[in-house]
Amino acid sequence: MSKQTERINELVELRGKARLGGGEKAIEKQHERGKYTARERIDMLLDPGSFEELDMFVKHRCTNFGMEKKHYLGDGVVTGSGTIGGRLVYVFAQDFTVSAGSLSEMLASKICKVMDIAMKVGAPVIGLNDSGGARLQEGINALAGYSEIFQRNIMASGVIPQISAIMGPCAGGAVYSPALTDFTLMTEGTSYMFLTGPAVVKTVLGEVVTQEQLGGASVHSTKSGVTHLTAKTDEEAIAMIKQLISYIPQNNLSKTPRVACTDPIDRKEDFLNEIIPDNPNQPYDMYEVIGGLVDNGEFFEIQPNFARNIIIGFARFNGESVGIVANQPKQLAGVLDSNASRKAARFVRFCDAFNIPIVTLVDVPGFLPGTGQEYNAVILHGAKLLYAFGEATVPKVTVTLRKSYGGSHIVMSCKQLRGDFNYAWPSAEIAVMGAAGAAAVLYAKESKALKDEGKVEEAKAFLDGKIEEYEKLFSNPYNAASFGYIDDVIEPRNTRFRIIRALAQLQDKKLTNPTRKHGNIPL
Repeated sequence: MSKQTERINELVELRGKARLGGGEKAIEKQHERGKYTARERIDMLLDPGSFEELDMFVKHRCTNFGMEKKHYLGDGVVTGSGTIGGRLVYVFAQDFTVSAGSLSEMLASKICKVMDIAMKVGAPVIGLNDSGGARLQEGINALAGYSEIFQRNIMASGVIPQISAIMGPCAGGAVYSPALTDFTLMTEGTSYMFLTGPAVVKTVLGEVVTQEQLGGASVHSTKSGVTHLTAKTDEEAIAMIKQLISYIPQNNLSKTPRVACTDPIDRKEDFLNEIIPDNPNQPYDMYEVIGGLVDNGEFFEIQPNFARNIIIGFARFNGESVGIVANQPKQLAGVLDSNASRKAARFVRFCDAFNIPIVTLVDVPGFLPGTGQEYNAVILHGAKLLYAFGEATVPKVTVTLRKSYGGSHIVMSCKQLRGDFNYAWPSAEIAVMGAAGAAAVLYAKESKALKDEGKVEEAKAFLDGKIEEYEKLFSNPYNAASFGYIDDVIEPRNTRFRIIRALAQLQDKKLTNPTRKHGNIPL
């Protein structure tokens, strides 16, 4: 046997060893937990045969606490590139079979390398997280490694899409990398995220709480809004990532991906002419409206279980990716509150960063009142959404379906926030407030005077007349249209065609913001 053959055999042997990660027993334990290994997840994510691995032979450099005797090729993370649907992506998958996927100096350097390359070539980065946290034996070197990753997350923000899937533990400082990325996905029952674990919470606060209660997928998808999507299994999580990638561009200089459209652009939906109830206080389902407008009724919702009074997500119009922001009358009457505002604001900013047009469907009676909201800084959160729409330079098409009152009218991509095409249905009510409230304020003295004279019925009739008068003047789209704030009042069933035509006109839109280092969004 020649030396060359011996060396090749050695290479094959080392590659085989590296692919086993922490070994057969550790892999079995991973499977017993109901989880796949890092390599199995990558195989599911990428197109078959497309994975090009980097740094397979990297080993840690730690000599503390007996670590000099524990070496695994790859050191707890699998990194490289591949394709999804033929499009280049970079990926890193933490390997829980090696030291519980704990982050070392060299493990961090591997992640940083793929992030650096992704920035150079302009391709998305997908991180599959499953780690016990910082490698304690490495001390400050592990913390430095996290910091290097975070800095790259920050530099890559708005330049290349970043997606994080939490498929196991993610605790302590480790949570900040997913939080800095564009989209976070968690698997139900097997993943959790928190800064301080249950043991510390019990010691410091005396509060007994489980990992699931403290930072499980259900908590972060409904209460905190930390995660954007949840999946029941690793397979479902991977499928969601693939679907998400299909809607977004490679980088901030690329156009959104287009697909062939088989749905007629002039398709009319007659049910939209009847969907708005006669009673202005009666709800309807905005999902039905969205389904009737977008290509083939396909809508990929983001944060579906958080702040459900507003809907955000991706769809297509004539094969073009579009971000949708819509009030949901079936939840809290569609009002805006702190959570809904920040949920929508971040989504709008993502779309703007990556050249994705925004379609806004409006039915909003105002902001949620009360001390709970005011103490929770609803002013600042509402200003985030205002800022996001006003800052956005991508094509913006707004359709007002019913209510659009007061400050919430402004915040929902109004004409003055550089809305390109602002349409309204005949059922639209665009005013400072509802007719009943407005009449009560404007004619409070007259109404009170009548009541003081014991003329209660006369007072009611007087106010009813003033309400009707206000409705004729303001509770319609034509007053706003008379000033050019609404570009056209459209028949509901024609909305799909009008949106598509508007987006076609805006394909070559050019708009830039003033030269500056960056704005100071109210955080």
